[in-house]
Amino acid sequence: MNVADSEVVMSILSENGFEHTKDIKEAGLILLNTCSIRENAEQRIRGRLKAIGHLKKKDSSILIGLIGCMAERLKERVLDEEHLVDMVAGPDAYRSLPSLIGEAGSGHKAINVLLSREETYADISPVRMDKNGITSFVSIMRGCNNMCSYCVVPYVRGAERSRDPGSILREVEDLRTKGYREVTLLGQNVDSYRWNADGQTTTFPYLLERVALTDPLIRIRFSTSHPKDMSDELLRKMSEHPNICKHIHLPAQSGSSRILNLMNREYTREWYMDRISAIRSIIPGCSVSTDIITGFCTETEEDHMETLSLMEWAGYDFAYMFKYSERPGTRAARKYDDDVPEETKTRRLNEIISLQNKLSSRSKKQDVGRIFEVLIEDFSKRSKDHLSGRTSQNKVVVFPGNGSRKGEYVNVKIESSTSATLLGKII
Repeated sequence: MNVADSEVVMSILSENGFEHTKDIKEAGLILLNTCSIRENAEQRIRGRLKAIGHLKKKDSSILIGLIGCMAERLKERVLDEEHLVDMVAGPDAYRSLPSLIGEAGSGHKAINVLLSREETYADISPVRMDKNGITSFVSIMRGCNNMCSYCVVPYVRGAERSRDPGSILREVEDLRTKGYREVTLLGQNVDSYRWNADGQTTTFPYLLERVALTDPLIRIRFSTSHPKDMSDELLRKMSEHPNICKHIHLPAQSGSSRILNLMNREYTREWYMDRISAIRSIIPGCSVSTDIITGFCTETEEDHMETLSLMEWAGYDFAYMFKYSERPGTRAARKYDDDVPEETKTRRLNEIISLQNKLSSRSKKQDVGRIFEVLIEDFSKRSKDHLSGRTSQNKVVVFPGNGSRKGEYVNVKIESSTSATLLGKII
C-alpha cells in the first residue's frame, strides 16, 4: 500500500514542477512515507528522521515531510516537540502537498491529517516506482471497516471506500500498453470491494474477472483477503482464468478461536479451516501464505499450540510473523492488558518461525521435478547469467538465462530448492 501511495504522491508533485531524484543529497524536499501498523516501523522512521537531520543542518532550505499513516499519531511530537519535520500530511491529504510545501517554505506550520470518506485518488495516474518495468500495483480501495482490536489502520487510513471500476480498468490498460506483464490489485480487504452505480453493484469477484479479461498475457494478483469475506465465488473466478495467479494471502493471525474473538477477527478457527479447505478443493495447487501475531493479550500456551497446529495443518508456503505490539488508540490498548511477558513472546515467535521454515522448505521440495510457467522479472541477485521470476503460486525461481529476457514467460523444470527459492532450467 505504501508503494502505491508513494506513486500517487510522485504524480501529484510531478504535475506541480517537482522532479524525483534517487540521490538524497540532491533533494530539496524529502518526504518519508510511513506505516503505523507495528511499533518497530515507527521506531525505524523516527531513527531515519534523525539520521537525515544533518542534511538540514547543512542546508536550512531543505524541507522534510512526514506523510502517510504516522502523520496523525505523531504530528505534534515531530513538528513541535522534536522539530524533526517541516510538514505533515495524512494518507487522504496528498493533493494538498503543493500548498503544504509552500507554507513550510514560508516558515509556517504545514499540516493536514484530515481523513476523507470519498478520496480514492482514482483520477491520478501514478508515477511508477518499480524498477523492473514488469510488475506493478493498482490500488482498488482505501481505508478499512474491520475493527480488529489490535489494528490502527481504521484510525489512520479512515473508513473503507472502493474505487470506480472504470478507473481501475483504465489504469490496468495503461500498464498493459506500457509493457507491464503483472498487476497486483491492492486493498486493506479486497474481498469487501463494492461499487454501486446505476443500480448495478460491482463486487470483487466480478472486478477481478474484468481485470483478468483485459489481456490473457497479463498476470493478476491481489492482496489482502480477509477470511470472513473469502467467498467460493471468488475462488471459482480464480480457477476459471489461467492468468489470475494461484496464490492467496489469507491472514490467520491466530489458531485459537478464543484469541480470534479477542482480536475481533469475526471468524473462528473452524471457519478459517473451512476457507482453506475450499481453496484446496476449488483451486488445486493454489499456494497459501498468511500473517501470524503471537503474544496477543491473555494468550496462553494452549492458544499458542493451537496456532502451531493450524500452521502445520494448513502447510503455509510463506508467512509474515510478528510479536504483538500494543498500538495506542486501538480497542486492545483501551480494554486489554498487554500481559504476555516479552521473553514469552520472543520464545513463541521463534517457535513459529522455526515451524514456518520447515513448512516453506517442505513446500519447495514438493515442487522439485515439476514444470512451472515463470514470468521473468529480472536478473538473479547473485549472477547476471541467471534470471529470476515467479510462478503463478508466487514462488521465486532462479535459472540460467539461455537468451531469455525480462517480461517473457518460460517453462522451467525445478531441479532443486532452498527454503526460499526454487532452482531450475528452461525447457
